[in-house]
Amino acid sequence: MTNPADSSPPSGQPIDPQVLELARQVFDLARQGDAAMLAAVIEKGVPPNLRNDNGDSLLMLASYHGHVDAVRTLLERGADPDLRNNNGQTPIAGAAFKGFDAVVETLLAHGADVEGASPDGRTALMVAAMFNRTTIMDLLIAHGANRDARDAAGTSAQDAAGRMGAADAQEKLRNV
Repeated sequence: MTNPADSSPPSGQPIDPQVLELARQVFDLARQGDAAMLAAVIEKGVPPNLRNDNGDSLLMLASYHGHVDAVRTLLERGADPDLRNNNGQTPIAGAAFKGFDAVVETLLAHGADVEGASPDGRTALMVAAMFNRTTIMDLLIAHGANRDARDAAGTSAQDAAGRMGAADAQEKLRNV
């Protein structure tokens, strides 16, 4: 649910509870992957980059829940593929974490930053390697992901895979 403090109109007046309920329903559409209804509400004026109190955009929610049709619909209607949430996470990193290769592919096709790095420097490739998501690793590497990138702690994708026991990811990174 949105935070009224973050959602107050410029006049400082609180937002009508019915409007807040409508916003909650729109975020649920993204979580549920209802591409047709998302298209309809955006065409009626809902901003494609609408964000909740965690800073999660509609695209972040659709990506994190693996709804490729909703992701495509949002991107085609102007959603920013690199819009970060309040934790600095990107939709591509969320999809890599969850293992949704079709979502990652769709985000990349619509211009998402292949690195998708969080504020600490952890890239989408590092996330995919940690969880042994080799198909996603292939997609990211094919789109130019830097396999030698290091996060703020100096950890590479290879290091992350090793720490998590992701043997297939380690092997892939050795052979790329």
